[in-house]
Amino acid sequence: MSPALLVLAVDTSGPAVTAALHDGDAVLAAVSRHDPRRHAELLAPAIAEVLDAAGRARGELTAVVTGVGPGPFTGLRVGVVTALVLGAALGVPAHGVCSLDALAEAAPPGLPDFLVATDARRREVHWARYTRDAAGYPVRVDGPYVDAPPDVVTGGLPIVGRGAALYPEVLGAPSPGAPLDVDAAALATVAVRALAVGPLAVGALAVGPLAGRAAGGGVLLPPEPLYLRRPDAVEPGARKRVLR
Repeated sequence: MSPALLVLAVDTSGPAVTAALHDGDAVLAAVSRHDPRRHAELLAPAIAEVLDAAGRARGELTAVVTGVGPGPFTGLRVGVVTALVLGAALGVPAHGVCSLDALAEAAPPGLPDFLVATDARRREVHWARYTRDAAGYPVRVDGPYVDAPPDVVTGGLPIVGRGAALYPEVLGAPSPGAPLDVDAAALATVAVRALAVGPLAVGALAVGPLAGRAAGGGVLLPPEPLYLRRPDAVEPGARKRVLR
């Protein structure tokens, strides 16, 4: 039992707004709402819903963790800012977790090596490559990156995540080296959920920073958005002189 641990996990790095509550042993409650245009409106009610469902109060939280992307700027910052504000208000630490790592947690255990690919918009994908450690946990060994689908180095590996569904002509075809029982279409439907963000953080928090997954995979990150693109907005340059 881990009675002193109560972690709120949220993720807004994709189209869904997700929240989950983990007590160190199991997920107590979880909710997911799919609406890519209403992250800000949906996250606070989702947090209230999981707390109510578990019969717990905000004051009992010992940590808040958020998926930090990579993901679209507008939605991603909703989860990050919410985690920071809650952590500061409650006096508990706020942590980040790479959202692609959380997605990898949902990959079938029969996949020893695979890629995760999600929608980065602008006809690009966010992606990373994973293998499994001795305990069977997925470990990121390359990435994350943002690339056009033809530029993704698949290495013939199965691909988990919506990127494969969005660009099936490049990423969705069955890989020649994949296990025979891999369902490529099913892998493409796997999405980021706070159900996975929470256990990732709990595993790291429970063992401390010098042991287990926290040391091996760098699970916990600062609660800051993980952006892989340069910002669209730039400071204006010096005004050009107009000759008369």
